[in-house]
Amino acid sequence: MTADDILWDLEERFWTQGADSARHATAKGAVFVLPYPAGILQGDALWREKDVAQRWRSVEMSERYLSHQNSIAVLAYRVSAERGDEPIYEALCTSTYQNEAGQWLRLSHQQTPLS
Repeated sequence: MTADDILWDLEERFWTQGADSARHATAKGAVFVLPYPAGILQGDALWREKDVAQRWRSVEMSERYLSHQNSIAVLAYRVSAERGDEPIYEALCTSTYQNEAGQWLRLSHQQTPLS
């Protein structure tokens, strides 16, 4: 797998795997910016917020962009995600990762809903 493949796989698992998986791939002190009412989250608040802790049943990422600068990578994409009986969630998203000692860790994640 290329570095790009690994990053996109991490991002998909962020949406679909459990909170433990997301926590394992997220740096300490990471910052998430989620739609209201969650808002800006950091530290333990990340894992208490239902929009982070609750996983999605399916996710489709399109309009994918990836930029590398040394050990930093930024992913930008459009997501269409489903969970439970909720309406399909569509948003524009970015995640920033840092490669530390051969492991990619999420530094930030942001979502802008499309509706």
